[in-house]
Amino acid sequence: MKWYALFVETGREILVQKWIRYFFDKSDCYAVVPKRKLFEKKQGIKKQVIKIMFPGYVFIHTDMCIEVYYKLAAVPNIIKVLSNGSYWSYIDNNEIEPIIKLIDENDIIDYSKVLIENSNIFVKDGPLKGMEGIIKKIDKHRNRAKIELYLLGEPRLVDVGIEMIWAS
Repeated sequence: MKWYALFVETGREILVQKWIRYFFDKSDCYAVVPKRKLFEKKQGIKKQVIKIMFPGYVFIHTDMCIEVYYKLAAVPNIIKVLSNGSYWSYIDNNEIEPIIKLIDENDIIDYSKVLIENSNIFVKDGPLKGMEGIIKKIDKHRNRAKIELYLLGEPRLVDVGIEMIWAS
């Protein structure tokens, strides 16, 4: 089984995921919509929000064949299965594995506890632990880390929520 990307109507990612779970057995086609927890401040009030990491995309893990392809074509709100000229193209494991490692069973990237000491970043706990190399920038004021993930051969910078740990 390999990973594939579906291009869907933006805002309909969760709905497409539910349709796929309805049409397919989990062992035949598993759909993932990666999300991230962030803190946002509006009108002076700080609150936690959950946002979709790649708007307009749903990732599926399946053995793609013509039957699966046409069954997916019947799912509402799917625009197309991403491809490079043929009917479909799978996502390279080097690109999808970091994303799958970061998300939990609800497809959400939780907060990581981050310590900055002498310009070095140390992740003490959370999904980013052991993956410090993908962190490109820390925004201490907004409690966010900008991480670099590759998707479909292109680098993408994504904000994820962090909790700052201050050295004593």
